[in-house]
Amino acid sequence: MPDDDGLLQHLRGHLLGQANADGGDPGRVPAPLNKYALSGVILASTNSVLLGYDIGVMSGAVLFIRESLEISPVQVEVLVGSLNVVSLIGSLAAGWTSDRIGRRYTITLAALTFLVGAILMGLAPSFPVLMVGRVVAGIGVGYALTIAPVYAAELSPATTRGFLSSLPEVFINVGILLGYVSNYMLAGLPGDVSWRVMLGLAAFPSLAIVVGVMAMPESPRWLVMQGRTAEAKGVLAKTLDGDLAEAESRLNEIIKAANLGDSSLDLAEQRRGVWEELLWRPSPPVRRILIAAVGVNFFMQASGNDAVVYYSPEVLRDAGIDSKQQLVGVTIIMGIAKVVFAFISAIFLDRFGRRPLLILGSAGMTVSLAGLGVGSKFLGSTGSNPPWAIALFIATLCADVSFFSIGLGPIAWVYSSEIFPTRLRAQGTSLAIAVNRMVSGVVAMSFLSATRAMTFGGTFFVLAGIMCVASAFIYFFIPETKGKNLEEIWDLFDPDC
Repeated sequence: MPDDDGLLQHLRGHLLGQANADGGDPGRVPAPLNKYALSGVILASTNSVLLGYDIGVMSGAVLFIRESLEISPVQVEVLVGSLNVVSLIGSLAAGWTSDRIGRRYTITLAALTFLVGAILMGLAPSFPVLMVGRVVAGIGVGYALTIAPVYAAELSPATTRGFLSSLPEVFINVGILLGYVSNYMLAGLPGDVSWRVMLGLAAFPSLAIVVGVMAMPESPRWLVMQGRTAEAKGVLAKTLDGDLAEAESRLNEIIKAANLGDSSLDLAEQRRGVWEELLWRPSPPVRRILIAAVGVNFFMQASGNDAVVYYSPEVLRDAGIDSKQQLVGVTIIMGIAKVVFAFISAIFLDRFGRRPLLILGSAGMTVSLAGLGVGSKFLGSTGSNPPWAIALFIATLCADVSFFSIGLGPIAWVYSSEIFPTRLRAQGTSLAIAVNRMVSGVVAMSFLSATRAMTFGGTFFVLAGIMCVASAFIYFFIPETKGKNLEEIWDLFDPDC
């Protein structure tokens, strides 16, 4: 682990632009960030705050919704998990939409859809109307989760793509923290009002995103796919600090990789057969890419992290914490831990690479989840719940979400958005994230039922076993992509190269 001076030097190099490109040498400071690319990616990543806010705020709002609308535990699971399940609709549609209307306007569509969902949830007079709002918001989340990392990967220079492409996950964690803080600040309102305000507040950042997206540049890769090469070259030049020769070279690489060298071909004809190439007749490299992208997204959600965050009050209650204020206070600590470690991962992603941080995060989650299993069993077998045992349980819970934020949390988005070739990227990423959303929904909708069937301790042991398998998968199936241009990554999966 680098010392404090090393971390400060690294931060200065990234954020102040006082370093030179080093080709990936872990002993040196990485290349400075391009301000044009950074501003575009930050605007796109702001959409991710909406998902994070929903995850964080729902963990507290559901306590009041259960009392206000008098819903059953099964309805609670459906309410919480439904957003993740229906978000796969948005994830699958985002690939087609982003190819038709562009990455930028798909981000706008995501924010508008979530805006409508947030208003419906905040004003819902009954559980069915609340579920309708949840479904609409979920579709918006699916759009956002697919398009934000794709846009970030396509706009970012290779030397800082890891940092920039991981910003959506950093913003998700910022949103989770904001949701926790909102729970804490609004918990004192009357029960029927508090949860409405908590959920309805998400409408305001949605509206801000719709306005802010208008200032974003379009993805140069999408512009090439549309035959707008002059515009693509202009965007590339700005992301490369005005280096026109390098922009021309990158443009030629993108055209070649996208199979658009023959300008006589109709653009619809060029896009035809993408799904066939992905699913029905994949070449060996495409098959390897699919396994890697789908696998990393599957294990990201099979880890149970989203469910642990959604149901953190239930988890903490089982550990002996009963006060609502204390429950929300502990969740704020968890939120701070997630933000801090997600940002640390983003800072070091281009220095150490994807694989080391993925393996560290997965192995750390394996140990943390096993520790949570042991802690739950201990606390469940003793009626006294000693303070030291509760404190150790909370520390282990924070360790679990922190290791997630170091590894699978940010890197699953980065990796699945950068490994597909340009012509397959939108649809391939949407397919991988649809799997992500489906698994997240299944886990969230079955988590409480699983804990009732085999206790919290047993559930944590199962999740620890899943993360052990995830560590092995990462070791054998995930090649390193650090420092590679998007057009060069294909060679990592092509056995003939």
